[in-house]
This record gives sequence, structure tokens and C-alpha cells, in this order.
Amino acid sequence: MVEVKNQVVNLKMYIDGEWKEAENQQTRLVYNPANGEIIAKAPEGTITDARAAIDAARKAFDTGVWSGISAQERASYLLKIADKIDSYAEELTELETMDNGKPLREAGFDVADAAACFRYYAGLITKPDGQTYHVADPMQAMVVREPVGVCGLIVPWNYPLLMSVWKIAPALAAGNTIVFKPSEVTPVTPQKLFEIFEEVGLPKGAANMVMGAGAVVGNEIVSHPDVDMVSFTGGTKTGKHIMKTAADTMKKVSLELGGKSPNIIFADSDFETAVDYALFGIYAGSGQVCSAGSRILVEESIYDQFVARFVERARKIKVGPGNDPSTEMGPLVSADHLEKILYYIELGKQEGATVACGGNRIVTAGLEKGYFVEPTVFVNVEQEMRIVQEEIFGPVVVIQKFKDEEEAIKLANGTIYGLAGGVFTKDGAKGLRVIKKLRAGITWINSYHPTYNEAPWGGYKQSGIGRSLGTFGLEEFQEIKQININLQVEPVGWFSN
Repeated sequence: MVEVKNQVVNLKMYIDGEWKEAENQQTRLVYNPANGEIIAKAPEGTITDARAAIDAARKAFDTGVWSGISAQERASYLLKIADKIDSYAEELTELETMDNGKPLREAGFDVADAAACFRYYAGLITKPDGQTYHVADPMQAMVVREPVGVCGLIVPWNYPLLMSVWKIAPALAAGNTIVFKPSEVTPVTPQKLFEIFEEVGLPKGAANMVMGAGAVVGNEIVSHPDVDMVSFTGGTKTGKHIMKTAADTMKKVSLELGGKSPNIIFADSDFETAVDYALFGIYAGSGQVCSAGSRILVEESIYDQFVARFVERARKIKVGPGNDPSTEMGPLVSADHLEKILYYIELGKQEGATVACGGNRIVTAGLEKGYFVEPTVFVNVEQEMRIVQEEIFGPVVVIQKFKDEEEAIKLANGTIYGLAGGVFTKDGAKGLRVIKKLRAGITWINSYHPTYNEAPWGGYKQSGIGRSLGTFGLEEFQEIKQININLQVEPVGWFSN
């Protein structure tokens, strides 16, 4: 069992209802991003391990131990899981902070949302669905929804628990069996989730977890012919590779990928509200959020005032370890990711942008062993700069200037991404008009970042394919079957002999 102690935890994979080490006995070290200390050893799963998990999921699906039970019974399991998440909320919150680095306040919200997500899909799966429709007599025709089969679920490190649940809850609710791969950087909280599955008595083989590298375990999940669907959240480059690989076996694919989302601030907005949400939009989660408002577009008449106020407040953000209740922004997730963010900050300087705030690793106040970066602001940027076009995925924002509504929309849509976007204005008609012209799947007016289990999550363009959450998230994990019933059983008489 995973316990919150000052010791190295030995994690295991969960295959066919049993806890297992890697077939080759190799492990990977897991670090606390706040101090660089080793917190766990995770199995370095192999192709053999992935195939064992796929075989278990295939057998469980084909024998009906999960897919064959009623929706009401599946829902009862999901409700038990939600209750267990609630009962372990404090432990899960501490684990999530230790695993990812996010402040306890953020981790606590994630844990509560995870329980709510299981309850949502437990309720949804028992509600009426399908269709009946009128066709020529003597036929009765209908449409039913069925599980896809074995689903490979691959999640990122920025929301180790919540992103796992966003996929697992609807996949299980629909009657699928799963092969789940957590990020190799943050596998601690997912193991606790699978311990909960074991506690509630989820049938063997219904849910399987394999840890290890994406190039090994992930690639096997994506390419194996016994996996019917792959649902992936992560970078666009990896998403493209998954699409190409999955094409060989014609898998159903759902991809939630990168973003470079615009947050448009008009001069007629509530100024302090716009500044406050703009800060939240980029620095929540240390900017390691796919939907982060990493491009702030400000109308030119208030641009200087906005930059001054934004920078003033950004400098006051309390950066520190996630387990300090006073911390407002935690560390980056890993040493490798720290290097990536510092690279982009230097790149921005080389491209000619001006650092208005931050731009440095924090190595004072006892933070020198962690992966901390100052909240960073770039101004004097041009649309073609890489720091404007590419997803940085950290506490780094660019603030651009626009003249009018038309230019704001052009700048906002001027990247390969289309995940999210926001508009701040007191003019309701203008707000809706601009939002409708944004090529993005998740949008807000006079707000940024609120996320709901009931609402679809996904993007346009190279931000992905398909949707998570809401009714759309359940449909991702379902097949549609047409059924035609002859009510007058007699020969068709098509042939004379």
C-alpha cells in the first residue's frame, strides 16, 4: 500500500488482479520536484509486461466479467470508488503534491473532482440512451451503444490523478476493460487509485496498470492488435506518432494534445478581474496546464496599464514547496522539464523579446534543490516568435497588443493549436461574437480555467481529436450498433428458384 512517509516507496504494476514487478526486475526512480529527493521506485515495464496486461484485459472483456454485467452494477462499483476516494482524500492530496509538486490547495481540488467524476459517470451510464426510428414495415429498427473493447489509456504528469480518472471513469462505465499507463514521472498517485479498485472488488482483468517508458510500454499498447482503442493526453508530437501507429490496426483514437491558448482582454473589461484571471490562467499549476492562457492579448489603449499591474502582481506570487500551505505556485515537475523551460526563456531573449518579470530559476530561500522558476512575463513580442507559437508548458506568458476586434481574432487564431481561449469584456454581444470566431474547443467569457465533469473537453486543429468529459466523453468509449428486427418472418422471395 502507498503510504505518506519519509521513505522510498516501492511501487508495483497491477495486472489481472495481481501486483507485479517488471518482468526484468528493473526500476525507475521517482523524485519529489520540491526538493529533488527520491520518493519512489517504479517498475520499468517491458513489452512482455504490456502484453500480459493486454491479454488480461482482452480475456476479461471477452468473457464478460465486466462488459457483461449490467450498467447498474457497473455504476455501483464506480460509486464505491468515489466513496473510497473521499475516504482517502487527505492521503491522496498529500501524495499528489509529493508526486507532482502542485500546492496542497490545487491537489485537494483535483481529488474532489476525481470523486465527482466517478459519480457523474455512474449516474450517466444508467440513463436512457440509443434510438428507435421508423422504417418501412415489417421492420422495427433501433440503435444501441456498446463498449469498444480493450482500451489503452495513456496519461500525462500534470494531473496524475485527475487525468487518469477522466479516462478511466467513462471507459469503465461504458463496459470496456482497460490497460492504463501513468506517466513515468508521476506514478505514485495512480497506484493508490488502483489500490482502491482492488479494495472495492473490481473484477480481475477489468483494470490493468503498466508502468514504464512511453517508447516501450506506450508503443506496445498503441500498436497491439488486441487493443481496440487508444485514449492519450499529452504533447502534439507524440499524438501524431500515436495516430500513425494506431492506423496499422485501425484503432479508434482519442487525443487531447497541446495548446497555446489566447486570453483576450478588451479595454471595456473589468480591469482587476481581467488581471486576476489572467494570472490564474497562466500560473495555476505552474503553467503546466494544456489549456493555460499562455498568450495574453490586450487592447492597445490599456496595454501599458495592464502590463504594469500584471507584472506587479506576478512578482508577489508566493513560490514554494506544495506542502507549505502558504505556497501559491509550486515547482516544475522534473529536472528535465526545468531545463526545457529555462531553454525557452533564453530563446525568448535571443528572439528579441523583453523579460518584464522573472526569467530565472529560484535558488534561494531553501528552494535550490527543487525545480522552481520565477513567474515570467515577456513583452515586445512578435507573432512569429517561437515563444509565441510553441507550447512552453510552464510559468511563462507572452503579452501582445491588438488594435481592434478583428486583429485580436487574427492573433488569437494564429497558431497551430486550438484548445482553449478566453475573452474579457463588459459587452456581452462582443464577448460572444469573438468567442464564436475563436478556433478553440474550450472557451470562457469573463473567466478562465473552470472545468466541469459535465462539459466536453478537447480542441480544434492540432490540439487533438475527440472529447473528454460530459456525455461526449462517454460516447468516445462506445460503439454504435444498428439493430433491425423483422416482425413478419417469411421468405423474402427475391429469387425465383
